[in-house]
Amino acid sequence: MSQTPSRYNGDMSEQTVRLELGPQSYNIIVSPGLLSRIGSALTPLFSPRKIGIITDSTVGPLHLQTLQFGLQDAGFTSRVHVLPAGESHKNLSDLQSCYDSMLKFGIERTTPIIAFGGGVIGDMAGFVAATVLRGVPFVQIPTTLLAMVDASVGGKTGINHAVGKNLIGVFHQPAAVLIDPGVLSTLPPRELRGGLAECIKHDLIADAAGFAELEKNISRALRLDIDYLTTLIAHNVSIKAKVVQADPFEKGIRAHLNFGHTFGHAIENVSHYAYSHGESVALGMMAAAYTSVQMKSLDEPSRLRISKVIQQAGLPIGGVKLDPQKIVDAMLFDKKVSAGKVRFVLLDGIGKAVIRSDVPAEIVRAAVESLMD
Repeated sequence: MSQTPSRYNGDMSEQTVRLELGPQSYNIIVSPGLLSRIGSALTPLFSPRKIGIITDSTVGPLHLQTLQFGLQDAGFTSRVHVLPAGESHKNLSDLQSCYDSMLKFGIERTTPIIAFGGGVIGDMAGFVAATVLRGVPFVQIPTTLLAMVDASVGGKTGINHAVGKNLIGVFHQPAAVLIDPGVLSTLPPRELRGGLAECIKHDLIADAAGFAELEKNISRALRLDIDYLTTLIAHNVSIKAKVVQADPFEKGIRAHLNFGHTFGHAIENVSHYAYSHGESVALGMMAAAYTSVQMKSLDEPSRLRISKVIQQAGLPIGGVKLDPQKIVDAMLFDKKVSAGKVRFVLLDGIGKAVIRSDVPAEIVRAAVESLMD
């Protein structure tokens, strides 16, 4: 993996991270204003021709025109399919509508599909691209901070099932990830805060020095300092790319990226997504940090640092009004269950993750109950 420097000092107008996966390698470009220059970013990858776009009813009215003008300038002819916005539409029925639209457009196996939106759109458009005509190329153009730093990188695609989140899917790497931090100016504050949950997670599992920097600078992200966000996004993408390179199919170290997600996905499911993904991950990280302390792998001062930075990001650290047993039960249906045991990603200090399958049931229950306070 090659990359430009990604620490937080200085103004860098463009940063590129290369994710090396042999013939499936691709660039992740982070550059303010990139959306208006999208054609020049795509022409090295695809000759100008048909290109499908899958977006949602929130992103479309805000940014679709800029994207289409950029494609048109480079000679692309686009077909847009607009999905209703929201996690509740990440299902088989709405997926079918995407297939209908792309097939009627006359896509071929060389026709790329653009995922233009947040994590839901990235997952769904990626799944369409992975399965229609047995696989076509796709490009991630994420429009939320959460998707920029996490969901758009690594090739995970899929939809939800009534039993749990992301239970139907496939790995399908994008041809490129193109990130314009400038679009975050239209992102609702709640969604911006949700993206910061994943930034916190990345540093907690992989970069203690990065976590210390984030503690000092998180207010810059909240006030939409685009120079800072450009570097912050590249820093997080660098962490994610390094992990994906080492474990593209989540057989080992990539599971570290699920820190906070085992608890978090259960909270999302039980709350019927009343808690956003970012809010659920924040709560999940609190529960995982509590569990880490109980398992003697994290000290209490470190747990308090984690709690403080989550609060500074404007994310919840407790006050959950859900049935604790339902949350515990939902974790048994998580993808990370192995041989009937829930695998927890815990911390062995800030900046280092470990996977444990030996967490006693009473500690799991106590961790969930700690979120009720």
